[in-house]
Amino acid sequence: MTKITDAKVLIVATDGYERSELRQPLDKLRERGATVHIASPEGGDIKSWDKTDWGDSVSSDLKLADVQIADYDAVVLPGGQINPDKLRLEPKAVQLVKDAVTQGKIVAAVCHGPWLLIEADVVRGRDVTSYPSIRTDLKNAGANVHDKEVVTDNGIITSRNPDDLPAFIDKIVEEIEEGDHARSAA
Repeated sequence: MTKITDAKVLIVATDGYERSELRQPLDKLRERGATVHIASPEGGDIKSWDKTDWGDSVSSDLKLADVQIADYDAVVLPGGQINPDKLRLEPKAVQLVKDAVTQGKIVAAVCHGPWLLIEADVVRGRDVTSYPSIRTDLKNAGANVHDKEVVTDNGIITSRNPDDLPAFIDKIVEEIEEGDHARSAA
């Protein structure tokens, strides 16, 4: 069992992340005492997508290549259409998700973020939710898809959209504090 004040959380993102889906978990998890880092493919600043246009930027703490997943209790995958679509083409991002699941880490994906779960082949037989436009992708990957605010399946947390972020963040905290989530890759 890890207290949230002792937890280390990794947010994986790149240009085009949905602003609220990165900023709210970043801010709220830090407010609750977690150490939160952002990793991106190249490191440096990454630019958000804010509803209909490019938004502000956030600085990455490290490059994906430098991440040691064993150092983290949880991984958060923000959505937006651009961010997860780009990340699922990054072998290091896909491998990071696979490794996180294999090592029993909490993996939390919101909106289009579950595209990375699909690419990592970790949703087969699992209960999940997502933004409506990718639910068929999840079904085709073998997931059991639900239309709920938050769905958790043995440490894998999924949520539908920015309106669900308060419940999504609460569930991340709950799952971290619950402890280990030993499981197979899929």
